[in-house]
Amino acid sequence: MPDPNTPLRPPPPAEAVGTFLRDARRARALSVGTLVWLGAESVLGLAAGLAAHSVALIGWGCSALVEALASLIVIWRFTGRRLHSHTAEERAGKAVAVSFWVLAPYLVAHVLYDLGAGQRSAPTVLGMVVTTISLVSMPLLGVAKRRLGRRLGSAATTGEGTQNVLCSLLAGGVLVGLTANSFGWWWLDPAVALVLAGVAVREGGRAWRGESCPH
Repeated sequence: MPDPNTPLRPPPPAEAVGTFLRDARRARALSVGTLVWLGAESVLGLAAGLAAHSVALIGWGCSALVEALASLIVIWRFTGRRLHSHTAEERAGKAVAVSFWVLAPYLVAHVLYDLGAGQRSAPTVLGMVVTTISLVSMPLLGVAKRRLGRRLGSAATTGEGTQNVLCSLLAGGVLVGLTANSFGWWWLDPAVALVLAGVAVREGGRAWRGESCPH
């Protein structure tokens, strides 16, 4: 029986390469599946948000487009010659960071516009259904991608997973805001949108510095 205190030897190069390729394929497959769902989520979220005048719901629908961009970046990163390219990984990580920053100014501008116009959000069944589905499904995707990102040493994959987790948190916040509107607490809806903007700026900075992929 081997001594439990004996350090494990690193896997042979061929085994390590095989593991990397399997994880890369999983990351790419998860991103493709996420991309399909985010397309539907964005369309439904924007339709429900515009109908209900909900800035948080509209922002959530737009955040799905940003997440879709991150998914496309990860698919690009793990396709063809870029599979083993450190330069491609660095570029993908920076691109995911920018995708975080795209969302923040839009949310702030939309909140200011709606407050100035006196818009108040209203409860919407469609919005509640779509956000509930994301609240349940997105954390599972996000955690899986973050684990793959750590194994692959890919800040882009980890950052995409973080965006999925943020999507679920926002979905929960939007759901609470839509429900609270029934009690006259209209301010919760724009508050959720502004919190999301702040989180997006912070996570974008972490992704830019590569901090979303701890060593």
